Amino acid sequence: MVMRVFVFEYLTGCDDDGASAELLAQGLAMRDAVVQDLLAAAGIEVGCAAAPGQRAAPLPAATLRPHPGEGACEFVARQALRHDLTWVIAPESGGVLAALQRAVDRDRWLGCDGATIAVASWKAATLDLLAAAGIATPRAFEHDPHVRRWVVKPDDGAGSVDTQVHDSRDAAYADRARRRAAGASATLEPWIEGDPLSLTLRCDASGVELLSVNRQRFEIDPLGMLSFHGVTTHVLPPHDARLPALERLAERVQAALPGLRGIAGIDLVWHPHAGPVTIEINPRTTSAYVGLSHALGRNLAAEVVAAHLEETARCPIVT
Repeated sequence: MVMRVFVFEYLTGCDDDGASAELLAQGLAMRDAVVQDLLAAAGIEVGCAAAPGQRAAPLPAATLRPHPGEGACEFVARQALRHDLTWVIAPESGGVLAALQRAVDRDRWLGCDGATIAVASWKAATLDLLAAAGIATPRAFEHDPHVRRWVVKPDDGAGSVDTQVHDSRDAAYADRARRRAAGASATLEPWIEGDPLSLTLRCDASGVELLSVNRQRFEIDPLGMLSFHGVTTHVLPPHDARLPALERLAERVQAALPGLRGIAGIDLVWHPHAGPVTIEINPRTTSAYVGLSHALGRNLAAEVVAAHLEETARCPIVT
């Protein structure tokens, strides 16, 4: 039996003129990594979205383009009905990922459930939920006299977009107030000093597996604006003393967000005294996926598909 999987990466799958060349390159790299893994699996055919002007999908995947004027949700909904499964890579910001998840039948959706995406789409709500579960977050540092810097960012933003680091709490409060007065979402939290890391996870109904510990590269310019400059995967050696704590963190995060499925991520800072401090959850495939199957000697996309099929066979989803 042949399984047909539709892959949709938001920036390259619909006509988004506002995306930078760097973001488009990251999107293509993630898209092609997933597509190539799926193509390497037995019994899977792939349809891959590509907006007009974007590079075609790796062969032998079918390149699928939206109709003129067709929106992302309409395009994904149409293609989802023509495929057995749908793998979407999209930002949480602006409710994009949540809207695309709603456009696909639940049994065809390869990824986190709607409730998980809804929480993880908002940074403050994510920190509230994790803190309530006893997981260390910047909330634990709000009254720490040693905190010297504060960060303001969009509550529903993606990555480091519009993220400003301030040298005083008063300046941070003023920045947040200005943003909210302008109608923008904004959240404020202590800036956590330490090693900026991320975890790449594979999640299913049986649990969570920590696939890779990655280091995130950030820069803060003289005005305090934060910018992201990529990620380096597999930065910890196999016997690093931090790994057990990071594995426990992954387990605790999935216990707090049991709808995590497929490939997901955790952004954190390893604080020199407090250990792992969780900053946000990425309920989707991230750029750390690129090259990961090759590095591990496994086909991660095929594993995601197999786990989904096993779960739906064991517990059929009633819509």
